[in-house]
Amino acid sequence: MRTRVYSGKEQIFCAWRHRWVRLTPEEWVRQQLLHRLVEQLDYPASLIAVETAITVGETKKRCDAVVYDTAMQPLVLIECKAETVPITQKTLDQAITYNRKLNVPYVLLSNGVQNVFIHGTNTNPSGLPRYADLLRRE
Repeated sequence: MRTRVYSGKEQIFCAWRHRWVRLTPEEWVRQQLLHRLVEQLDYPASLIAVETAITVGETKKRCDAVVYDTAMQPLVLIECKAETVPITQKTLDQAITYNRKLNVPYVLLSNGVQNVFIHGTNTNPSGLPRYADLLRRE
């Protein structure tokens, strides 16, 4: 991952958005997680969208990231928080609100320290599945 200081502010290059973005604690977690998914768990980088815009009621929102399956259907909704922000019911509620619009089978919550992977009512508080395993479960 490439970082730089520009106009006195730290930035990180987001390969998914093809541009430099401000390096906030949440952005650091997001970039670390996405790179891990691609480099270690074989998620295709081309099937990941960052800051996906959705409309909830009359409010425009942005999902931190969405992973798509090979048919370009949303597969995993990702919600990231800074390392200092615990994963709580409030975090899950935020993801559930977004998922009412996307209707994905999997939700991943991460603060960089804790990853919670949810499928229906099943929760995996530690391990992240490989992309191929998700496709087999569908």
